[in-house]
Amino acid sequence: MQNKGFFITLEGGEGAGKSTLLEGLTRELLSKGFPVVKTREPGGSPIAEKIRQILLHGVGMAPKAELLLFLAARAQHLQEKVVPALEAGSIVICDRFSDSTIAYQSFARGLPLEEVETLDAIARSHLKPQLTLLLDIDPEEAFKRISSKGRDRLEKESVAFHKKVREGFLFLAKRDEERVILLDARRPTQEVLDKALQAVLEVI
Repeated sequence: MQNKGFFITLEGGEGAGKSTLLEGLTRELLSKGFPVVKTREPGGSPIAEKIRQILLHGVGMAPKAELLLFLAARAQHLQEKVVPALEAGSIVICDRFSDSTIAYQSFARGLPLEEVETLDAIARSHLKPQLTLLLDIDPEEAFKRISSKGRDRLEKESVAFHKKVREGFLFLAKRDEERVILLDARRPTQEVLDKALQAVLEVI
């Protein structure tokens, strides 16, 4: 899929600081005159946001049903928001994308990797981010940043679950070193933003 824009994804476990980085990158790039569209998954469009509520607050969800809901939200989000923005020449920055699906649904939930990747490729019509910024942090340290009140369904999973998620992300970073930039999420917020911005400016 060819387009005029540039697609950047932010990845990492719960509490890694993706939302903060999304806001910071958007602000910095806009200040430099770049057209930027920020978004998130699951969500980012009206239908996908409704699916998000089911995913984050549903009860008794089967792993395969969870996977297919994430992918349904992705397909809708891409059609409604991401692809039009890219075709218009914008830089699209998305909080989570396919790497999260692989890390959570395959590495942590145990669904077959090949199956997850095949279904994901269909959902995203083979669109890939040109750059992924992966915020890496040990889950035990990350959860110190998250209030125990109001945690969603995934945030309530065990530390062992989230350690598997991290293993998945690190596997993907090693497998695709040209696309994935690893950032130490333990570092100060401004330092992380500076390194992320430098990585973005080198490729756009």
